[in-house]
Amino acid sequence: MADDILLREDRGAVSWLTMNSPGNLNALSDAMLAELTRAFRELQGADSQRVIVLRGEGKAFCAGHDLKEMTAKRQANDGGASALRDLFDRCAAMMQLIQRLPQPVIAEVHGVAAAAGCQLVASCDLAVAAEDTRFGVNGVNIGLFCSTPMVALSRNAPRKQVFEMLTTGEFVDAPRARELGLVNRVVPREALADETAALAEKIAGKLGSAVRIGKRAFYEQLQLPLDRAYEMTGAVMVENMLNRDTAEGIAAFLDKRKPEWSQEG
Repeated sequence: MADDILLREDRGAVSWLTMNSPGNLNALSDAMLAELTRAFRELQGADSQRVIVLRGEGKAFCAGHDLKEMTAKRQANDGGASALRDLFDRCAAMMQLIQRLPQPVIAEVHGVAAAAGCQLVASCDLAVAAEDTRFGVNGVNIGLFCSTPMVALSRNAPRKQVFEMLTTGEFVDAPRARELGLVNRVVPREALADETAALAEKIAGKLGSAVRIGKRAFYEQLQLPLDRAYEMTGAVMVENMLNRDTAEGIAAFLDKRKPEWSQEG
């Protein structure tokens, strides 16, 4: 439905999720968090869907948390501590779910990605941005340091640059965000949808089982010391190599032909 807060459109093996709350710049309200979590959990078990694109309707990708809702939560009997902690716990769970999904998730970013919206970009596996997009963790401007957004952001970009963004509240433009490692590609606004679709289709055309294995291993090895990372990924390489579709892929490469993946691949 056009008035749903989150829209899903499946185009072949690519699922497009559109945050559809332009009136509040697609803020991560309770409703939006619930819908994103629901959609991601549905896609978690959808083997036919190999890539997910996340984008926003209207003037912005996502402006962060809904400040009106956050203010209302402070009216609880304990001063809002329980309600606010629940909000940030639910948001953190949703962000972490993105990296646990078997499918690569691409953020298609335009307009503004601020505070938890910037966190959302940083939590996605890949990001394509319109060249006029602005990125910021500017809660400090209203006296609220972006402590949870900095978790994802500091795992994408160099620490001194992230700390400057956090303490000054200044926006960075899309070319600077690419330099910092927050986004992969920057394109003119009119080319954004096509560039994102091309990237999604390219990934969707790879062997799905290999990408699923690889994404899981990518995040697991980042948490390990070097020797354990090599031990773990060696086992992953064996698992991948013994996949029947991998054997077909190697044979096709040697025969200079297109591989014929199985339906399960």
